[in-house]
Amino acid sequence: MKTHTVGEVMTREVIQAHRQTTFKELVRLLNRHRIGGLPVVDADDKVVGVISATDLVRGQADRADRRIRLPGLRRPVRVPASGAPGLVAAELMSSPAVTVHPEQLVPEAARMMERHHIERLPVVDEEDRLIGIATRRDLLRVFLRTDEEIRRQVIDEVLVGALGLSSDAVTVFVRDGVVTLKGRLERRSDIPLAIRSAWRVEGAVGVVNGLTYSVDDCHPAKPRPIDEPVQGPPA
Repeated sequence: MKTHTVGEVMTREVIQAHRQTTFKELVRLLNRHRIGGLPVVDADDKVVGVISATDLVRGQADRADRRIRLPGLRRPVRVPASGAPGLVAAELMSSPAVTVHPEQLVPEAARMMERHHIERLPVVDEEDRLIGIATRRDLLRVFLRTDEEIRRQVIDEVLVGALGLSSDAVTVFVRDGVVTLKGRLERRSDIPLAIRSAWRVEGAVGVVNGLTYSVDDCHPAKPRPIDEPVQGPPA
């Protein structure tokens, strides 16, 4: 079953900062490139932290000579004329950074973002060097599929490919990404396999189980012990 990896959807051209990048320059980078955050790397391009617009707001100085509106923030950031002395990326960044590898699957990366309440994931190689960045928007592009595309993949790759059924053995409905499966399978153990496989189809946001079974192979009848006496009919 085809599942996209982070490496296939990530942005390879990454706007980045270093430990000593100043507050003022960080604001300029976010404003110029219309982004809500960026990774901070060391001299070996290893990710040491992440800076978001929220981090900058927390560290901004009291006085300012102008305001700059950054993506994702309702209020503009105040940029001090003197450049906020002493405030550099190393003091403002969130560290350690939550990173992801390019071979990881898109659904896994999406769950990481949700679990850590973050909007972007630096993508690193086996030596933890920065090679790209995956944002929520990058990941969501994978889920922008029509209901008919999802339905066809469920039939072709789940029912026919994984379960070896005919294409009309189970009725598949898809509405707004929610997959509904209805029909009778031969074995009970095939039902969870069908549900898990349908969940893995990219673009599926939910699975409704309407499947039944003919044979309960999950709880087979227990064999009778050899020394157990066989009761005959009552006298």
